[in-house]
Amino acid sequence: MRQQNPSNSPDAKPTNRGHLLTEQPNARSAGLDGCSTRQCLEIINAEDQTIAHAVRDQIDQIATFTDLVIHALLNNGRLIYLGAGTSGRLGVLDAAECPPTFQTDPETVIGIIAGGDRSLRQSSESKEDIADGAHNELDALKLNEFDVVLGIAAGGTTPYVLGGIEYTKSKNAKTGLLTCTPMPAPKWCDVLIAIETGPEVLTGSTRMKAGTATKMVLNMISTTAMIGIGKTYSNMMVDLRATNDKLRDRAARIIAHITRVDRDEAFVLLEQANNLVKPAIVMHMQGVDFDQACRMLDRVDGHLGQIIGNQT
Repeated sequence: MRQQNPSNSPDAKPTNRGHLLTEQPNARSAGLDGCSTRQCLEIINAEDQTIAHAVRDQIDQIATFTDLVIHALLNNGRLIYLGAGTSGRLGVLDAAECPPTFQTDPETVIGIIAGGDRSLRQSSESKEDIADGAHNELDALKLNEFDVVLGIAAGGTTPYVLGGIEYTKSKNAKTGLLTCTPMPAPKWCDVLIAIETGPEVLTGSTRMKAGTATKMVLNMISTTAMIGIGKTYSNMMVDLRATNDKLRDRAARIIAHITRVDRDEAFVLLEQANNLVKPAIVMHMQGVDFDQACRMLDRVDGHLGQIIGNQT
């Protein structure tokens, strides 16, 4: 049976988290309930403008962690996000967006949230207090030394996340922790990313600035990692499969831009390439058929630029 955090006992008091920056009151939003609608929006917007600078201060740490991810993906490893509440939802969201954007296998970037998929729609806050709550899901993934797991906890205290990442380290996987408050790096954490977003407009509501910062960092990590493993060409999503009208339009525009063919010919190439952008481009620019294009791409691990050079 899983051991509950002692604070779940009706007679026990929870740990005082008032010292965390994410839990402290924000002097700039004092009297918020007396503000007009426009004043409220202006205060929120002004606070949001501080987030990008806070993220920038941790660029070195984000880069270090992203390099771990690139190494993992190049060696058939995985990027796994682990979080509870808003943090968990953001991890699941970023993982879910990788297959349609970069045509990755759904098992390459994985999001785990306390309470399971049900928690994406309905909150299950009590699950975050279970320190070994993620162990079974991590065991099911059969973690190995090529995997990288990022724990996401705005305040850096969530037992579900901390316990899960410590357990991950015992499986020899690489570990990271993303928080939105300063803290010492735990001994089981290979990379600590601490974004100092400061007190929230609505005290303790980390779905706001902390949530926005988390979304930014996860986007940065996954996008840069995909660039690093050859999923893009210049700034274009060339590793997409055109599975609906929006993506077929985007795919044709990418093909036309890189190969300099007209829109109609781009659609012909796309059809000949089974709706895959990279092979369509290689077919046209190297004068080969679909199978030959795929083999050429395989030989360079999908890096289109190594075949056609810098055409943009």
